Amino acid sequence: MATFVMQSLGCDVAAINTVHFSNHTGYRQVKGTKSTAQEISALYAGLKQSYLTDFDVLLSGYAPSAAAVEAVGEIALDLRRKSNAKPGSFFWVLDPVMGDQGRIYVNEDVVPAYKKIIPHADLILPNQFEAELLSGIKITSLSNLADAITALHRTYNVPHIIVTSVQLPSTTSSASSTVTAATAATDSSSASSSSRPDTLTIIGSTARSDGSPRLFKVEVPRLDCFFSGTGDMFAALTVARLREAVFAADTATDNPSSSSSSTPLRTTPSWQSPDHVRAHDLPLARSTVKVLASMHRVLEKTMVDRSAELARYPPVSEEDDKEFAGLSGAERRAAVEKRAYLRATKAAEIRLVRNVGLLQRPEEGDGVEFVAEEWGV
Repeated sequence: MATFVMQSLGCDVAAINTVHFSNHTGYRQVKGTKSTAQEISALYAGLKQSYLTDFDVLLSGYAPSAAAVEAVGEIALDLRRKSNAKPGSFFWVLDPVMGDQGRIYVNEDVVPAYKKIIPHADLILPNQFEAELLSGIKITSLSNLADAITALHRTYNVPHIIVTSVQLPSTTSSASSTVTAATAATDSSSASSSSRPDTLTIIGSTARSDGSPRLFKVEVPRLDCFFSGTGDMFAALTVARLREAVFAADTATDNPSSSSSSTPLRTTPSWQSPDHVRAHDLPLARSTVKVLASMHRVLEKTMVDRSAELARYPPVSEEDDKEFAGLSGAERRAAVEKRAYLRATKAAEIRLVRNVGLLQRPEEGDGVEFVAEEWGV
């Protein structure tokens, strides 16, 4: 997912896989192996010995162990050391994958491993549970969310943050609310009590020099479908679009970061805009708008193809009698349900290749236009 998205937007990518699986884990069953820390380090060493580590950006995601997290951190530190003489020449986007929905699905020693390396990252993309683990703040309201983002900025000195998949108690109904940056599908309502129930709200922030957040939000239409891989899609699109927005900020005459600052943003550490730049004008906000536009268009197309694919499967067929012959009634029902789930999961595979044009030019045709707004609680 991430490699193809970045390549489609013009990035030359050297991908080090941290797992080698037959399929993504949304199927609830996989075959394959997880990479060891030694294997990850060896692949990077191979790149390094051939002078192939002149990277502008590092995007890191799932690491299967604390040792693997540390290995990824060592790669980031090595790239950071190489770039010290040229501020802004290296940028690290870190997705601290640890768990979701109140459950850790990695070994518990992964949490302190991430806490150790996050201060070296430029942008982190935790979900609600991960933000809680890292900040020590339980997120139960929009105010808590702002507090958690502030704590992440100040505790880890991380300049840029987007918290994904946040579910909050609704103030208007008994249903849960959802703030998400990494998905475009949920069966919950929006996080803002003023938002419509068919929208999602995305929250991000770039810190000021004193560590205080500059919070922005983007509202997008909700798509009633579950997709796997949207977090990687979001992160990969952000790699390309944020760099693009930073360079645009340096050339646009109407942007305060270029007209009022003598130092180009692209040569500023962590691409951190001056304090006077408003939240909705931040490169992170501008890039997020474009990222979400691409995701929305591609996922809309995927839903159309998904419906067509599922329509080809009758609810009951003669195949059931042959495939599940000899099973008891309960076993047969379980087998039919499992096959239906696997078919639905396959049908919802994101149609990237056939919609590559929407990754590159989301505004074309009947494209939607989203707006970043300054946000506060």
